[in-house]
Amino acid sequence: MLFPKLILVSNKTKIMTQISTQIIHTIPSDPQTGSINVPVYQTSTFEQQAPGVHKGYDYARSNNPTRKALEDLISNLEGGAGACAFATGLAAIDAVLKTLEHGDEIVAVDDIYGGAYRLFTHVYAKLGIRVNYVDTTNANNVVDAISSKTKLVWIESPTNPTLKVSDIKTISEIAHANGALLVVDNTFASPVSQRPIELGADIIVHSATKYIGGHSDLVAGIVVTKTPELFEQIKFIQNASGGILGPWDCFLTIRGAETLPLRFAQQSSTALEIARYLETHEAVDKVYYPGLEGHHNHHIAKTQQRGIFGGIISFSLKEDTKESAEAFLTNLRYFKLAESLGGVKSLACHPAQMTHASIPEAKRLSTGIQNSLIRLSCGIEDVTDLKHDVENALKSVNQPTFLTL
Repeated sequence: MLFPKLILVSNKTKIMTQISTQIIHTIPSDPQTGSINVPVYQTSTFEQQAPGVHKGYDYARSNNPTRKALEDLISNLEGGAGACAFATGLAAIDAVLKTLEHGDEIVAVDDIYGGAYRLFTHVYAKLGIRVNYVDTTNANNVVDAISSKTKLVWIESPTNPTLKVSDIKTISEIAHANGALLVVDNTFASPVSQRPIELGADIIVHSATKYIGGHSDLVAGIVVTKTPELFEQIKFIQNASGGILGPWDCFLTIRGAETLPLRFAQQSSTALEIARYLETHEAVDKVYYPGLEGHHNHHIAKTQQRGIFGGIISFSLKEDTKESAEAFLTNLRYFKLAESLGGVKSLACHPAQMTHASIPEAKRLSTGIQNSLIRLSCGIEDVTDLKHDVENALKSVNQPTFLTL
């Protein structure tokens, strides 16, 4: 019953088949035993044949065979020169920022993940790193903001939570013409949908907690680089700072990645159907989903995301209050009210009070994160059940509450 939904058009089916094959056959069998699953190398140190002579592994902070299998897998999927796995998505972001020096500047997308904003503003600003936030959906804004001090242009595409789409290829050309690197947070698209290095990006960041892990049972971050030189920089920082992903979580992330194309295809199909339904509902004000024809920069998303738009939908209510959002969220059955996204179980979130609570209200509102904005992450449940869940919860919006005496 589920498989017909994966066959949207022939070229998408071909993409999914190719990536599925690529994932499965990039994961090596164990050369010692023939195990088709990567072993969990639960060890802190490795025996050496002589001082400094070993099999590529000396201490688990520096390298671990389970972690290397994961890093090679994601680097291969993104078409990178190398990848490093970190304990969280924010640790991955932090590693990239550690390549900067006092006085350097970043041009960043204005609708940025709240955790990244907190890290930029409350940690790196004190170290002399300045961030200019602009609406990168218009590449001219990047041109206006970039300067000789800009070392990184930092975008999410799509963004969290209003799913803004930026032209990666055009912005990469602007960054490179000004001596800067382009960093793309590819969490919402995943390598199934979008490969930013092919579009000109220099560094890709993932919260592998989300789609890559896919089961809401781990936290992880990954940095992928375009060149060996950038990889060596990030690898040095990974080893020097020590924010590595442990072997068990590496194993779980590999396990999750094996089914990424199948999950992402169904989640995308479900999200598009629910987004189209929300567009027609009288209680809904705006719907944010790159797959909708009316979405700003839909034409860009259609090309650079290969027409596969992901499982995240955000929408605001006509009664733009936190109370109306809470009424909807507390009357859901299948969508669980929780942080995070991209897992097999559907989740719902109120960004103003959850993921983006650390952003000042005026800035939050200016980027489109309204008081009633709701973010849905579609899982792999039946689309009819999820659609009915949304429909029933919307009935609670604008309903008067009566006190029982």
